[in-house]
Amino acid sequence: MRVLIDYRPALRQRSGVGEYTHELARALITAFPPNGPGGRLDLTLFSSSLKDRFIPGAELAGAASVDRRVPVSLLNFAWHRLNWPAAETLARGAFDVTHSLHPLLLPARDAAQVITIHDLNFLSHPERTRAEIRRDYPALARDHARRADAIIVVSQFTAREVEQSFDVPRARISVCSPGAPAWPPREGPPADGGYVLFFGTLEPRKNLGGLLDAYERLAARRRDLPSLVIAGQATDAARVWLDRLAGEPLRSLVRHIGYVDPSRRRALYEGARVLVQPSFEEGFGIPVLEAMALGVPVIAANRGALPEVVGDAGLIIDPENADELAAAIERVVDDGELAAGLAASGVRRARQFSWARTAQHVHAAYERAIERRRTR
Repeated sequence: MRVLIDYRPALRQRSGVGEYTHELARALITAFPPNGPGGRLDLTLFSSSLKDRFIPGAELAGAASVDRRVPVSLLNFAWHRLNWPAAETLARGAFDVTHSLHPLLLPARDAAQVITIHDLNFLSHPERTRAEIRRDYPALARDHARRADAIIVVSQFTAREVEQSFDVPRARISVCSPGAPAWPPREGPPADGGYVLFFGTLEPRKNLGGLLDAYERLAARRRDLPSLVIAGQATDAARVWLDRLAGEPLRSLVRHIGYVDPSRRRALYEGARVLVQPSFEEGFGIPVLEAMALGVPVIAANRGALPEVVGDAGLIIDPENADELAAAIERVVDDGELAAGLAASGVRRARQFSWARTAQHVHAAYERAIERRRTR
């Protein structure tokens, strides 16, 4: 099977989609090596940028790579709006499958076309998006999903959303959730008490404003509050929250450390007393899974796929209720027995998610896509 994956989401700073892209490529290389028992998979990773060059590391050595000097915005417009050029032409090869890691197809002459839809936030809240996403996704995603030979989603929540919003047969949708990192659980909470951690891109749906409201409430009634560390790349919409951090009481309690490279993520979690994910919507929530894998207690919103991922291994809160969020943070900070129980439950829960299983499910989706392409 010859597969072309659009690796561009992982080319620069890897957020959720970029991390999924990178780890999926690694998992496919491991699960389906040349002459392996699982069947041969010839994987090609495609990248295109005017500025950034794709130089695969050793962990991607089992795949071929294609790097073109075409601006991202220009190629996106041509692919999304003109359905041109064919991936086979641009990559100079023949493929059985082309796989886009976002909701819009890679044009192809002969290959089966697969897309991944992480969430439909761009459809329900286009005002929270920007650039090509705002321009193209709401207008084109439904048509592209109906034309795709297979649709991969990262959660049952997103599967239901896609089926209902795009009127796509459930049989064409495959749930291929991210895997947990292969980190051994930490031995216990940080010796210095640690910090409360928020980890994610600073965009409206992450509800950072609600978290800051909760922290201001906590600061008003106690002096022994752990610091809040905000990790993640700031978008234009983050300015209002960053401005709040410059004033009291948050100035002495909250730090924004910006984007965290994947090589530093484990250390970031190691120092956390609790991870808080108060998002209005998540298609999955990779930071929640990473925190649980390491044994960091989790507080998550009751929205999107977060309850599906956390199960009974974390505290679930209403993201629009700052008092409820503040109370949950206070419970975990003050109750060591509760925190230890959540940590142990999180480790057990995280073990249910593996990249090896993800690779097998994705490969099966590729096979179904090829068969559908052959018969239509």
